[in-house]
Amino acid sequence: QSEKMYKIDTNVACSVAGITADANILIDFTRVAAQRYLYAYQEPMPIEQLVQRVCNIKQGYTQYGGLRPFGVSFLYAGWDKHYGFQLYQSDPSGNYGGWKATAIGANNQAAQSLLKQDYEEDITVDKALELSVKVMSKTMDSTTLSAEKLELATLTRDE
Repeated sequence: QSEKMYKIDTNVACSVAGITADANILIDFTRVAAQRYLYAYQEPMPIEQLVQRVCNIKQGYTQYGGLRPFGVSFLYAGWDKHYGFQLYQSDPSGNYGGWKATAIGANNQAAQSLLKQDYEEDITVDKALELSVKVMSKTMDSTTLSAEKLELATLTRDE
């Protein structure tokens, strides 16, 4: 059993699909980068800037001989004062993009197809959780959902 969700900072969390050892290295790097920014500027690091910092490292490992690329994709969910709530996906090549709803990991194409079909622009948190469970139930390899196989997290902001 390995962890698939990580808290990066007070305003950012991420989920992982791929090689756990690679993920652990990049998660540690991401946490340190976020804390260095916080220490230097006395405010949380903007989400896209944090994602871009990690993706630059991932891309660098694809560019030079003798280095094995990181075999991990991330979904970053966060909030910053510039753009509010944000969702970013990064793949092993270091490519990243912003999304309203997306999926990574096994059967991600089927999950994305369901999200395109059922996602609504003004969705509530409860409806989003229902949609998440629906997508997971239809795309996971197991026949029944259980607490051992499913983990959900929400990112909220204290006013």
